[in-house]
Amino acid sequence: MVVGLGPGNRDSFTAEALTAIREAQVVVGYHTYLNLIPDLIEGKEMVATPMRGEVERARQAVELAAAGKTVAVVSSGDPGIYGMAGIIIEVAGGRVPVKVIPGVTAASAAAASLGAPLMHDFAVISLSDLLTPWETILKRLEMAAAGDFVIVLYNPRSHGRPNHINTARDIMLKYKAPATPVGIVRQARRGQEERTITTLDRMLDVEIDMLTTVIIGNSQTRVAGKYMLTPRGYHL
Repeated sequence: MVVGLGPGNRDSFTAEALTAIREAQVVVGYHTYLNLIPDLIEGKEMVATPMRGEVERARQAVELAAAGKTVAVVSSGDPGIYGMAGIIIEVAGGRVPVKVIPGVTAASAAAASLGAPLMHDFAVISLSDLLTPWETILKRLEMAAAGDFVIVLYNPRSHGRPNHINTARDIMLKYKAPATPVGIVRQARRGQEERTITTLDRMLDVEIDMLTTVIIGNSQTRVAGKYMLTPRGYHL
């Protein structure tokens, strides 16, 4: 099983995810994710690996499952969205069945805090170029902006790539008005949430880091009181 933990707070776990972890004999995951569920994994066999240890984590999980153990690989957010589901399926190669248990992804968690910015077509783009060439990311940003999608940016800024978010904003300004609403949510649903609604031309004035999700509106997105709203087109 590949289990999505959502943003990390217990209220956002699905009942299916909780059941899967409780029934697992072995829980596999990144140290930070395991630290979110100490009470659920007490007394279980655990396999903890560091960040960027995804391939080794997947191999160990598959070997344990092939040996007959019930294994839960935990992943933040939704395991099928920039998570562990894909690599587990690849490594398993049909040797063992894989069940993917969804979780609340950062786009959904941040959007809920902002109101309803994702009510129409949207694109999710990660600015991390660890596994995707930066040239490919730039092309995707251009196409999504030109298509007037609402755009959700994951992994917007880190110490190693502090300026990717600046470049992304500059691309957005080629196709979107400076006053386009932008929602910035840091630590979404993690108990220390910080929420800001600003505009495309002012968004870089707000603190943005790896714990931040950025939602850039389309041409119809507006601010309605304290909410960010992208109308779906209903006639009121």
